Amino acid sequence: MKEEIAGESISEEKVDTVYKRLKQEAEKSGYHLNPDVEFTKDLVRGLLANEERYGYWSCPCRLSSGNEEEDLDIICPCYYRDPDLNDYGACYCALYVSDEAIRGEREIESIPERRPPREEREAERAEEAKRAEMMETMEFSGLSKPVWRCKVCGYLCAMDEPPGVCPICKAKKERFERFM
Repeated sequence: MKEEIAGESISEEKVDTVYKRLKQEAEKSGYHLNPDVEFTKDLVRGLLANEERYGYWSCPCRLSSGNEEEDLDIICPCYYRDPDLNDYGACYCALYVSDEAIRGEREIESIPERRPPREEREAERAEEAKRAEMMETMEFSGLSKPVWRCKVCGYLCAMDEPPGVCPICKAKKERFERFM
């Protein structure tokens, strides 16, 4: 059986496969998917639909620009997941929920949007580019390699280049920034 979403077809088999993989990866990394399986599978359908549309897993609950670089902050898992989990017990779309929510100690509540307006995001990207350029010229005594930080989960590593995929949250290489 296939479900039509905005003219695209996504098989239930693919939804089930991605759901199982996401659940396994989340649990292995200390995260939890929403225990409402049908709700969670609807979010997976949205991620897959956005992957077909844009080529990346843009958050299904946010408006994507269609430009991956501009949308890096809302590619699942988004930059706002962990602060939302800490403050509200779930991420903005409620794909991920906190330990307290899983144990029934915390109700999942409405989560306000953390994503800054486009102008602020563009200014921040310009500022990051300046910092990165400045970091290229700086030397850190005692460090033989640059330190890279995953902008999703905060993972740090010292290597010539950032890893292709974050070992913690599975974010791709382009979601790392030079930290030191």
